[in-house]
Amino acid sequence: MNHLPPLPIAKTDEFHGVLPRMANRHGLIAGATGTGKTVTLRVLAEHFSRIGVPVFMADVKGDLSGLACQGGDHPKVKERVESLGLSDFAPEGFPVVFWDLFGEQGHPVRTTVSEMGPLLLARLLNLNPTQEGILTLVFKVADDQGLLLLDLKDLQAMVRFVGDNAREFRTTYGNISPASIGAIQRALLSLEHQGAEQFFGEPALNLDDLLQTDSSGRGVINILAADKLIQTPKIYATFLLWLIAELFEQLPEAGDPAKPRVVFFFDEAHLLFDDPPEALLDKVEQVVRLIRSKGVGVYFVSQNPLDIPDAILGQLGNRIQHALRAFTPRDQKAVRAAAQTFRTNPDLDVEKAITEVGVGEALVSFLDNKGIPSPVQRALICPPASRLRPLDSDERDKVRMDSIVGDYYDNEIDRVSAYEKLLERARQQEKEVKSTSKSRSRNTNSAGDILGAAAKSAARSIGTQLGRQLIRGLLGSFFGKRR
Repeated sequence: MNHLPPLPIAKTDEFHGVLPRMANRHGLIAGATGTGKTVTLRVLAEHFSRIGVPVFMADVKGDLSGLACQGGDHPKVKERVESLGLSDFAPEGFPVVFWDLFGEQGHPVRTTVSEMGPLLLARLLNLNPTQEGILTLVFKVADDQGLLLLDLKDLQAMVRFVGDNAREFRTTYGNISPASIGAIQRALLSLEHQGAEQFFGEPALNLDDLLQTDSSGRGVINILAADKLIQTPKIYATFLLWLIAELFEQLPEAGDPAKPRVVFFFDEAHLLFDDPPEALLDKVEQVVRLIRSKGVGVYFVSQNPLDIPDAILGQLGNRIQHALRAFTPRDQKAVRAAAQTFRTNPDLDVEKAITEVGVGEALVSFLDNKGIPSPVQRALICPPASRLRPLDSDERDKVRMDSIVGDYYDNEIDRVSAYEKLLERARQQEKEVKSTSKSRSRNTNSAGDILGAAAKSAARSIGTQLGRQLIRGLLGSFFGKRR
């Protein structure tokens, strides 16, 4: 079997790079701010695109859009081309699709509440274990009642419905604390104020649209606008976790592919591991360990390799370490720990080199054909062929209009789901209650008796359990009770 040659990422007296067949063994790009991590990410993405591998990355600083245009005119790029003797270097633009959870700088990215699931939603809402259990119960009730949870208002309506009918649900589903219901409602309101309601809905993202190649066979580079999104780090991290989990669940086994199906870059990776629940961390570790068999390569980008939990760090075979600062004892400890993550090279003092490498220079170690890390080398990163300067608004709009996904995601769809069904049924019950109350009002002057009789009459007239639960929730507000 003929294997693709290594992708030339860095150079000493020879090139060093990722073997395509080992690219799904994951990787790490680390280094302090301003040391060149973003350019390294760009160079990797370009090479993957050239061999037909789609890429997904988040543009946290807003400077990756230039991948869509050819570059080569930047003085630093010219200088690096000359210093490395890259006689065959050619400026090049790449096929790009822009995405944006807010729908401003790219195609809207949406998923449904059901697809997100209670585990990730609990992290997004910052719920404690008891509240997470109640949220899981809400999902179960929705499933049992045949109510679709598509957007945020569906979930809000469902939480209210369960809270209003807690007494009836308690026997089947367990205790439902009013305090937990209230906490979930407040968390949902806060999430809505952060703009997350735009993320939940339809049309939901079809993962196949992230796995495209252009007419010449180059992999499409999917760029998520994250300069605004990163201001809400919980939403940013949860979205990326959801996306990789969906890839893991939906993609078939790939065996031992000659190159990955897709490569996924986690920028600001420390946000993924910022005090996550143990169950979620276990899930991430499992996904990273197993997703390589689906042909997916995951590359974490962070300032310090110690930002990544050991159980995950140990699975990252391809490593590029830019400079780390060592001004304090804590910094020095981090440098020593980072040096110990590399396979030793007798000709290189790794701990010293980590603090000395310049901008665009790094310590690199890649997996060989047998999956063994190569001895660490100090090397210069090859220059990108695309434009370093971001696109202006007109250029970005043109790329978006020419996108291979067209305008499919640009128009939101609002199907009948839990919110609409619960609202319609509640309105119907209200009409029946009012009608019954009016007919009974001739025989009694007691408001309490009127409503009590109306409740009994309405309940008798509705055959389904859901109808009875809706009446209880409705009449609870009439009596001024909180459930």
